[in-house]
Amino acid sequence: MSTLAEQLQKMEVHHSVFESAVRQLPLPVCAAFGSAAQPQAVSFANSSRVLSTKDSDSVAKSFPNSVKASGNVVLSSSGINASTAQGKRVAVLFSGGPASGGHNVVCGIKRVLGQGNTLFGVKPGPKGLLLGNLFEITDADVDTIINTGGFDFLGTDRTKIKSDEQFADVKATCIKHNLDAIVVIGGDDSNTNAAVLAEFLFTGVKADGSGVQVIGVPKTIDGDLQIGDLLPISFGFDTATRIYSEMVGNILQDTRSSLKYWHFIKLMGRSASHVTIEVALQTKPAVTIISEEVAENKQSLASIVEQIAQVVVLRSKKGMNYGVVLIPEGLIEFIPEMNTLIAELNDALAHNGAEFAAQADDAKAAFIQGKLSADNGKLLASLPGYVVKMLLADRDSHGNLQVSLIPTEQLLVDMVKARVKQIDAKVPFGAHCHFLGYEGRCGAPTLFDAAYTYNLGLTAGSLILDGRSGYMATVTGLTVGGLPQAIPLTGLLNIERRHGQDEFVIEKALVKMDSPAMKFFVSRRAQWSADDLFASPGPRQLWGPSAYQQPISVALNSASDSLAFKIG
Repeated sequence: MSTLAEQLQKMEVHHSVFESAVRQLPLPVCAAFGSAAQPQAVSFANSSRVLSTKDSDSVAKSFPNSVKASGNVVLSSSGINASTAQGKRVAVLFSGGPASGGHNVVCGIKRVLGQGNTLFGVKPGPKGLLLGNLFEITDADVDTIINTGGFDFLGTDRTKIKSDEQFADVKATCIKHNLDAIVVIGGDDSNTNAAVLAEFLFTGVKADGSGVQVIGVPKTIDGDLQIGDLLPISFGFDTATRIYSEMVGNILQDTRSSLKYWHFIKLMGRSASHVTIEVALQTKPAVTIISEEVAENKQSLASIVEQIAQVVVLRSKKGMNYGVVLIPEGLIEFIPEMNTLIAELNDALAHNGAEFAAQADDAKAAFIQGKLSADNGKLLASLPGYVVKMLLADRDSHGNLQVSLIPTEQLLVDMVKARVKQIDAKVPFGAHCHFLGYEGRCGAPTLFDAAYTYNLGLTAGSLILDGRSGYMATVTGLTVGGLPQAIPLTGLLNIERRHGQDEFVIEKALVKMDSPAMKFFVSRRAQWSADDLFASPGPRQLWGPSAYQQPISVALNSASDSLAFKIG
């Protein structure tokens, strides 16, 4: 018998009791793939659905090969692929921020490719593809990473492949490793990059003039990669929101216990408020701000502050000097006057980058203020220094403001405190700030995300074996067994202003004011503000009573009869 010390040593390197147990968790597969023990690749056929956007004509001119091949028609599985290709060499990479379930996508691809084909991992992310940093993924690797969280098996980065030199590097990697296909696992920006790569690599890569297939897989905890019933949610969203909901539920329980603090909690989700509304539906806090509603109602920063302050005073009159306020990470970009300021800042920084960088740190704000209109210059000057500093920080590789660095929660605390004092100086107001972001990205996937991602991997691998390129894998019908499908990436592309110029992008899916989830939230929030109706959903479960639960917002928006999901 081993000693306790020896047992503890065996639990190192991802072998805790929990991690060892989740590796053995059976995963259901869509009936289309046959047996869960030995899933088989499926073939695909055109459905009756054709996708288009307002910029489809421009897309067709810039992506002629991809559009001609797909016709922007959605594909549906059409039975087991009886003549799957052999000898395929496929590379898979993670792109962008981590999300739970990514490892299961890799496992699904590997298992459906089978012994006759080879899967390579790319480290780390798109940068690794440029460098040609590939290694062969084995069956033993799959057994080790299945159902585990994070992206640590491959690593990830946010490199956007867009220059001629970068495209040449990708082509060189394809030739050096004799690749037949690349799978890009990422969000809207990463799948946009996959569409661009699919067009660039369509022909002329191999000696016979043929190209390299590119398939995308929808990942983002933000939930802003949604396409109606074709893609009800991206993977990682369920796990992240369940983790956040557990923590918010704990804090709500604390407020009721200590009776003296307001907690302002900013939740990850750089543009859309899907994470925030899901956590609100799970936990029922006193105040929840939805960015898209702010934009729809043209709310000013002052009106948001007034909204929160009035709830603070209302609850105080009932003896409740405590509560929780949920704030979306990207809120500041949706406040009309702030959005106008940020848009002008983006252009000013893009066109005056070198001169701005040359300024001393304490002179940068004044320099850029001089490049703005009078109203925006005045607004910038009125903001606290800690907010201005982040508004002027470097944009990410996709041209986005790094909203996670802006302490919106602290700004609201400071302004609400002042406003409450104006309304009634006798109302006590003690506040704490939190930002829940990285805590939710790499946990072990919920059963929903574990099953969903494994089947996404089976779908992506099947698309490769079926000779397809320029598609994003999807699984629909998540409450009725699951159906593998494929979405043409060019059917999703729009033109958007980035870095001061027009670029093709997949448009982010925002929270819709007329969605069932939003309508239900609106119907209940006044009661949540007036009384303590909060819930503590507890930890995510893989074996317990809530293990088969799908996200509440997804269930509502899909007109589901219950919270239960069913794959297989």
